[in-house]
Amino acid sequence: MVRPQKERRVAFNPGISYFKPRGVPMFDLEEVCLTIDQREAIRLSDLLGMSHEEAGRHMGVSRATFGRIIQRAREAVADALIHGKAINVEGGNYQLMDTARMFRCGNCDHIWEEPIGTGRPSHCPSCENNDFYRIKSKKNDKTS
Repeated sequence: MVRPQKERRVAFNPGISYFKPRGVPMFDLEEVCLTIDQREAIRLSDLLGMSHEEAGRHMGVSRATFGRIIQRAREAVADALIHGKAINVEGGNYQLMDTARMFRCGNCDHIWEEPIGTGRPSHCPSCENNDFYRIKSKKNDKTS
C-alpha cells in the first residue's frame, strides 16, 4: 500500500494558470500539465536560487521529495518549450500559505501587513505608536 502524499506548502499564487505559444490557435495545441506545487518548486529553485534542502523546508517536504517534484516540473516545462505545447497549471496536493502577517495598532486601530521574515515592526506606520499586536489573517482555502 502506498503512503499518502504529504501536502506541499505553496506561498505564491500569481493567478495565472495557462501559457501557450504565441500565434498558434488553441485547438492546434497539445497540452502539458504542471501542478501548482511543481510551479512553486520552479519558483523556489530556479527563480530564487534556493538549494533543494532549503526549498524542501519551505514546501514542508524532504530534500529527496523536493528533488522529485522539481525534476517532474522541469520535464513538463522542457516538453512544452521544445515541442511547442501549452502549459496548464492546475491541481496537485498543496496548501496555500499566508505570505504576510497582520498587525493592529492598540492606539489608532490601524491594521497593516508585514511580509513574513522581516522581524517584528518597531511601530505603527500610521501613528508611530509601539502599542500594537498581531492579529489572525484570513485563512487561505485549500485547493487540490
